[in-house]
Amino acid sequence: MLILSQEKRKVVEIPLEKIVPNPSQPRKIFKQTELDNLSKSIKESGLLQPLTVRRIGMQQYELIAGERRLRACRIAGLNTAPCLIHDCDERQSAIYAMLENLQRQDLQLFEEAEGIARLIAQWNVTQEEAALRLGKSQSAIANKLRLLKLNTQERVIITQAGLTERHARALLRIPNELMRAKVLDAIVANRFNVQQTDAYIEQLLTLKEAEKKPQQKGKRKFIVKDIRIFMNTINHAIEAMKLSGIDAVTHKNETEDYIECVVRIPKIRSSSVAS
Repeated sequence: MLILSQEKRKVVEIPLEKIVPNPSQPRKIFKQTELDNLSKSIKESGLLQPLTVRRIGMQQYELIAGERRLRACRIAGLNTAPCLIHDCDERQSAIYAMLENLQRQDLQLFEEAEGIARLIAQWNVTQEEAALRLGKSQSAIANKLRLLKLNTQERVIITQAGLTERHARALLRIPNELMRAKVLDAIVANRFNVQQTDAYIEQLLTLKEAEKKPQQKGKRKFIVKDIRIFMNTINHAIEAMKLSGIDAVTHKNETEDYIECVVRIPKIRSSSVAS
């Protein structure tokens, strides 16, 4: 992992007009309210953390780390900003820009996945080696990279709707893009949480699988996964009643032909005091 030592480096004031963005910056979305708040802080107290740049010409510098700070400085109307000049090549600059953002833990989920993919390509390493360098588990890296299987339009909808990484991973269970688009529309329209999304997709896939299998003559074939969804729904309802103070219970009886479920809910009696 690239480590930028601050030894033997001085803070230098550099005109903002001479600093150009890093083309390998993984962050694409910058919230305007956060930039405005940071610019107000910079106006009042100055830029407390210098930008990190590298020289790319006689009078020009490329930003390595500090894109948000650079934008806020420009909003604040500053002409110059304190910078640390680091001697590195284009490849090292790109790697450090991605590392700096990944370590902040506030990248949008697809920005993070794209950044990890670029680091793996830059380092020319396996997922396991990248996980060690980034201080993450190999399964976490694999899960994030799987998000890149979603197409551009799906990523935009997920981002705009504020859905989570778990929502996105659940969608990956659907191989058909057309079906996935309809499911995504339903998730957003109904504001499904992760648990509701998982149950919805599970039921759709189960029904889809049932359509492929031939029915036995004169007998309807029950699908185990489908029944499990309904049973879980009943169990969740019972738990919700118990949390509300209602001592509800359920009894299940299963035979070859059917599953019988009896739910017993006690009536709430109110006692009256005669005057």
